[in-house]
Amino acid sequence: MLELNDISTSYGQVSMLRGVSLHVRKGELVCLLGPNGAGKSTTFKALSGLLPLDGGTARLMGQDVAQKGTEKLTALGVGFVPEGRRLFPSLTVRENLRLGYDASGCKTSFDQRLEMIYDLFPRVKERMGQQARTMSGGEQAMVALARALIGDPELLVMDEPSLGLSPKLIDEYFDTVARIHAEGKTVLLIEQNAEKALSIADRGYLIVRGQIMVEGARAEMLADDTIKHMYL
Repeated sequence: MLELNDISTSYGQVSMLRGVSLHVRKGELVCLLGPNGAGKSTTFKALSGLLPLDGGTARLMGQDVAQKGTEKLTALGVGFVPEGRRLFPSLTVRENLRLGYDASGCKTSFDQRLEMIYDLFPRVKERMGQQARTMSGGEQAMVALARALIGDPELLVMDEPSLGLSPKLIDEYFDTVARIHAEGKTVLLIEQNAEKALSIADRGYLIVRGQIMVEGARAEMLADDTIKHMYL
């Protein structure tokens, strides 16, 4: 479904990603792990069209999407959960969800998609008229995920969703992501919390200093000495 081949990026003269390759098959939950500054969010920006590639290719369902831009990728069936949530603070929950729905080009009605969201996040129904900036961090995280899902994407890409959440909320959040995956959604989870990410992932990659250092199935990742030393 998603394939990054030998991609390289930079910020000005500073090289960030150097020959990064990864793939996500339909129905998988794949995690990309790494310490701060390793290149995780840069990978998110590169595959979401926010950062141009210096080299390599990015393909979604076989289609070259390297220069298409985020709005085109959303219309092609990718739901994005950016780091820090990035909700529109002065808009209500309903308005934030509506923007996500309209960008997706989803054929199912907005009201029907809302029912799915209410089933997954019952609290969202209670907060529909509330401005996003007045919500707690955990509630904002829930709305950001709901906004990515409202258009029924083929692929869900998440960047550090656990950032700033309490341990209890992190457990609840990852339980929800596991449920979404179990119901058939393909997920790329970019995350620093290796233990939680690997607990629900099928496969994983470890990125360090802009390069993929380790990749493998969940059991292989958990047994890898580098990952055990750095995270577990």
